[in-house]
Amino acid sequence: MSQPGFPGQHTTTATYSSTHVVTTIRWDPTYIQTLPGILKIVQIVCSFIGFICIEVSGISNHTRGGFFNFVALVAILFTGILLIFYLLHIIEKTYKIPWLMVEFGFCAIWALAFLAVSIMAATYGADTYLVAAFFGFCCMVSYGFDAFLKYAALNRGEIAQGQRFVQKQTTISSQAY
Repeated sequence: MSQPGFPGQHTTTATYSSTHVVTTIRWDPTYIQTLPGILKIVQIVCSFIGFICIEVSGISNHTRGGFFNFVALVAILFTGILLIFYLLHIIEKTYKIPWLMVEFGFCAIWALAFLAVSIMAATYGADTYLVAAFFGFCCMVSYGFDAFLKYAALNRGEIAQGQRFVQKQTTISSQAY
């Protein structure tokens, strides 16, 4: 018989997770066919086209153009390095680094940065700046969507590359007196 104020039984839930990764560096071009891979390609291409549009204008040395080019070049470099890391499974090899959090932070900040530079380019009035602004807005949307995907994956407890298995076990036990 249980004492007053104490339940006659209790429930225990234990969560177990196991991570399965292959830590060898290998070439895997199938990453480009996934949604994150396609987004990275779109981000690199749109950033590059926007950069070229600013550079071929006769006024590329304007502050707005310089800021746009800075944001575009950092996006190309960082996203290109991440794409290479995914293609070579370096992300999987270094799975202890919180890659999803790193990517989420970068994608969120760069979506806001592309919003700012695209507005600045669109309000300048030159035709090449307008085209660059269009591709900047495309980058903003792709980085924003990528940030959303990374945030959702973080909430599910996933890792960037590899597999994580999460198992919950619930036990109910009664006290015998």
